[in-house]
Amino acid sequence: MIVELGRPDICVEVYMLASHMALPRQGHLDQLYRVFGYLNNHHNSEIVFDPSPPDIPYNLFEKHDWNNTVYGNCSEELPIDAPEPRGHGFTMLAFVDSDHAGDSTTRRSRTGFIIYLNSVPIFYLSKKQTSIETSSFGSEFIALKTCYVFGDNQSVLMNSTLPHSTLKKKSSSIAYHFVREGVARREWLMTYISTHMTSLL
Repeated sequence: MIVELGRPDICVEVYMLASHMALPRQGHLDQLYRVFGYLNNHHNSEIVFDPSPPDIPYNLFEKHDWNNTVYGNCSEELPIDAPEPRGHGFTMLAFVDSDHAGDSTTRRSRTGFIIYLNSVPIFYLSKKQTSIETSSFGSEFIALKTCYVFGDNQSVLMNSTLPHSTLKKKSSSIAYHFVREGVARREWLMTYISTHMTSLL
């Protein structure tokens, strides 16, 4: 995996090829040559580290009343002896996406996300999910377990942020409640972004 260190533009390809290392075929070697051809043509690519605060459209993140739900009036609990914050504050942003049954062999979905600290990308990942989901709704919910969150599945976003929505699929219930409790505590806020803006897979 050292070849993709600092290269989020080949993250997906490296992870996909790495999953076939135990039993590679000629097609995998052909794809590997394409990755190296891409690196040869784009060897001067760089990540820009811009520490300035991001421009967030706060009006997109609606606040809802969670008091009449199972989550009640929950809030993030801070330790009593927590030190006073010092220095400049920061903002975390997360862009999340998931395909549905993208792996043609196992039909597992792939999760992709990138996390920014202010305007600096600090973490990115594209990995195969550990369970097989029967819908894009389920695969997107699993992706959200992982701030301000931008996602492209409106159904998942509605079920995450609206207090009176209900889940009808037991298979996604743990991720569902984990995400909703985080939203109720306002540990993270979520909103929609177009699929064309989240090409993380």
